[in-house]
Amino acid sequence: MNLRLTKIFQKVPEGYIGFVEELPGANTQGETLEETKANLEEAIELVMETNRQLVEEQIVEEQIKGKDVLYFL
Repeated sequence: MNLRLTKIFQKVPEGYIGFVEELPGANTQGETLEETKANLEEAIELVMETNRQLVEEQIVEEQIKGKDVLYFL
């Protein structure tokens, strides 16, 4: 899967901030634009990984309750 995300970078007095419009929680800051871009890539990976884990836990809970749940990786 190839996702296209909207990455926003803004200059602030402390350096730069960056965030992804479509992915709440994927935000960061850095002293330089390059550092901020690298930090944002890491933030995106961490948010996606965490969201996947939360969904998988929810699926297991639903299956324990006896509900039929289908999911695809």
